[in-house]
Amino acid sequence: MSPTLELQGAITARLKAASAVVALVGSRVYDHVPRSPDGAVTAQMPFVAHSASDEVQNDADCIEAVDVTYEVEAWSDKPGFVEVLRIADAIRRSLHRYEMTLSTNALVELNHVQTRKFRDPDGVTSHVILEFAATIETPESPA
Repeated sequence: MSPTLELQGAITARLKAASAVVALVGSRVYDHVPRSPDGAVTAQMPFVAHSASDEVQNDADCIEAVDVTYEVEAWSDKPGFVEVLRIADAIRRSLHRYEMTLSTNALVELNHVQTRKFRDPDGVTSHVILEFAATIETPESPA
């Protein structure tokens, strides 16, 4: 199984189980944010969404591994940055150095790297992007 896909599933499960995150966004953690046919977001705010990721091979002697940069976004339509920064803090605390068990691959580490905040062009909606770095050992490729 793709290490990034497996990490995404584990992150989703963790965020949907973390009481601090659930208290702020409920179960609204999306891989694909609900949208209308014209592309407008229809998801109730606030919510969390999976975002960009990169996967780079990082093998060592006798070990196959990948380094994954993984982004999680949070969105809010409350005025200011208060709500979205509270959500970001709950996400960071829930994921940073959290030891997840993956079924096919093995998570070595998951660390928070940075959080960036933005105000959207509508002047109301705010969002944050949290970047995490993971190292994942993968099963050896067949010879």
